[in-house]
Amino acid sequence: MSGKPKLHYFNGRGRMESIRWLLAAAGVEFEESYLEKKEDLTKLQQDGSLLFQQVPMVEIDGMKLVQTRAIANYIATKYNLYGKDLKERALIDMYVEGMFDLNELLMTHEIQPADKKDQHFANMMDKATNRYFPVFEKVLKEHGKDFLVGNQLSRADVQLLEIILMAEEFQPDILAKFPLLQSFKARISNIPTIKKFLQPGSQRKPPSDEEVVDKVMKIFYS
Repeated sequence: MSGKPKLHYFNGRGRMESIRWLLAAAGVEFEESYLEKKEDLTKLQQDGSLLFQQVPMVEIDGMKLVQTRAIANYIATKYNLYGKDLKERALIDMYVEGMFDLNELLMTHEIQPADKKDQHFANMMDKATNRYFPVFEKVLKEHGKDFLVGNQLSRADVQLLEIILMAEEFQPDILAKFPLLQSFKARISNIPTIKKFLQPGSQRKPPSDEEVVDKVMKIFYS
């Protein structure tokens, strides 16, 4: 049996994308098993693989881990992306929880009903530019280092870059008023493992198109 982590999810971003980012940043090769139809999900549910009947699920180190935060916590701890002490970990957790809130808005835009998309988009961009990105600009200014926490790469850096790039897909100049975040983006993007993940042909997923959204609706909501 392969020693590589195996990710069970659909072939798209969703809640698994932050897991892919963390593994890639850590330089860890991983395999993926895609859900293509509702029966694929049902099979995992019925064979006891999904503790709470939900994906994402990651097979790693003899475990079948579910719940996105639990998976991310394990990977971050295992691959030294979780700070050097309890205080740093608390800061990382605090920043990442804020990122999850913004990520949820960005991630769910594509499945909004047509009559609510404009309102959702406006709310999403407002929150990004007036609530979340100012916080991280301030953190970088006050901390005065290359990273959000301590002086080494953490999951907070990785997941902030992921969110910045997602937000720029919606509004390319969204960082116009945030010079430190612009520098942060360039710096973290140039870390070799992350640079590799950003190249075409990697396991990073593109924005979901209508075909992917339709498949997701059939797998999870039919």
